[in-house]
Amino acid sequence: MPRCPSPTRPRPAAPAAGRDPATPSQAPPGVAVPPPRTSPQLLERTRRWRDTWYDSTLPWWLLDRTMATASNLATTTCHRLGDGRFWGWEGIGCCAGTCTHVWHYAQAVGRLFPSLERALRERTDFAPPAFDPESGRIDFRGGLAGRWAADGQAGVVLRSLREHQMSPDDRFLKRNWNSIRAALRFLMEQDAADGKTDGALDGEQHNTLDAEWYGRVPHLTGLYVAALAAGAEMADDAGDGAFAAECRERLEMGKTAMMECFDGESFIQLEDPAHADDIAVGRGVHIDQVMGQGWAHQLGLGRLWDGDATRSALAALWKHNFVPDMGELRATLAPGVRGRPYAIAGDAGLVMCTWPKGGRRADWEKHWQYMYFNECMSGFEYQAAAHMIHEGLVTEGLAVTRAVHDRYHPRLRNPYNEVECSDHYARAMAGYGVYLAVCGYDYHGPKGRLGFAPKIRPEDFRCAFTAAEGWGTYWQRYEDDGMRCGIELKFGRLRLRRLTLQPPPGMQVGALRLVSAGREPRVLDFRFEQDRLEVSLPADLVLAEGSALELQVSS
Repeated sequence: MPRCPSPTRPRPAAPAAGRDPATPSQAPPGVAVPPPRTSPQLLERTRRWRDTWYDSTLPWWLLDRTMATASNLATTTCHRLGDGRFWGWEGIGCCAGTCTHVWHYAQAVGRLFPSLERALRERTDFAPPAFDPESGRIDFRGGLAGRWAADGQAGVVLRSLREHQMSPDDRFLKRNWNSIRAALRFLMEQDAADGKTDGALDGEQHNTLDAEWYGRVPHLTGLYVAALAAGAEMADDAGDGAFAAECRERLEMGKTAMMECFDGESFIQLEDPAHADDIAVGRGVHIDQVMGQGWAHQLGLGRLWDGDATRSALAALWKHNFVPDMGELRATLAPGVRGRPYAIAGDAGLVMCTWPKGGRRADWEKHWQYMYFNECMSGFEYQAAAHMIHEGLVTEGLAVTRAVHDRYHPRLRNPYNEVECSDHYARAMAGYGVYLAVCGYDYHGPKGRLGFAPKIRPEDFRCAFTAAEGWGTYWQRYEDDGMRCGIELKFGRLRLRRLTLQPPPGMQVGALRLVSAGREPRVLDFRFEQDRLEVSLPADLVLAEGSALELQVSS
């Protein structure tokens, strides 16, 4: 892969004589400009979403930061083609083809505009020229790259489960199941590329760091393991029991394969001696090392491998990779490997890789991609921060997110333009994953499941949420004898069969009632699943726009 162009952009030309720079829509002389058209309905709904989003107990800075990058969808990073297909650069004018290994970080799109991501799966990733139905291979640039990427291929499988979950029914899954299964089967064949099946990817593993990696790479094998878990879940929903069993058998192998990479503190790359000249991080503490488990948390897939080891790896990232002042680090690095100035003197950030236990190659400067490891790229930072929050490292995850927010304070930079390879970079939409983690959000549209486990002020919590056909507000409050919680639907409709909640620590739940206004209280069935309270609602309870429900949980 060639290096992407510099993010430096030319200054705009001075306005022509007689033109008012404050009115950029002014047309050249003799060209009529139609008046702007604004749909009153669209304007009202937009304001309603704004009000719903900020009607929250979460810090305003966090609400601002985790939503700001969704504005990338309104820039020329993104396009709707004449035939209706959605198409995106990685950043404005940089790296074409709605790149799978970048866009699978961008959690905002699938949660805020699920139809766009469903269209990407059906009309790009699982359609020619990107998709080979015989092998299941997905070209990671929509047919422009001529090759697959390990993280992008796994990411498409994981996103397919997300798109299924963000659908109102199972039609998306049924239409695409053969393609999803083929895409996962392709990864399973890479597992066996060395002649043995052991739950780890083998051979050449191209990925988002623009190079071919070899050996056992924990962040790539971890994504493969997460894709196996997602494949088993979708196979169950599609009625493909044989493939579900095969995925789970391989998943067990993958757990062992991942733990063989754990060095007691973090997950390291086990290098391939046959590729000693190729790029590698080896014993480095790499930002994405346990990304697959982060994906699993967001999709409700549970624990993929040892939780203590995973938390240790994330704590190692905080210990070794969080830099309070990037100026001090950059001053120690040669210009050729210093990396791009996404974070400079006075900026804090989470760098991509460090080598606190040694093992960095002496000839690292010969690989231009090594500059990436000394950079702070917000999409990667958000991914790690969200996972920290899921695992209980809430302060650390919020600190990483706040570092990005402070770097993009309007005194310093455009707060809506988080730059990576170019402006308005798609990966930065990973910030919405931090929001999902803070809310403990869990949703499965076809199964009618919605859940929350707030990580900040659960005793008095309120947040916006999205679903397959609507959006609204969730709230909860602790009381002397338990808790109350409720849902207010602000737009569309919401079909529910089950709510998952997290009651106050140590509470022994004795009764649970539906106490919605205008109805007699109704006792509901419930059960505990680990620390979650699973509440069974009346069959296919449907909330319409403007309606609400309230639950009372008592000891």
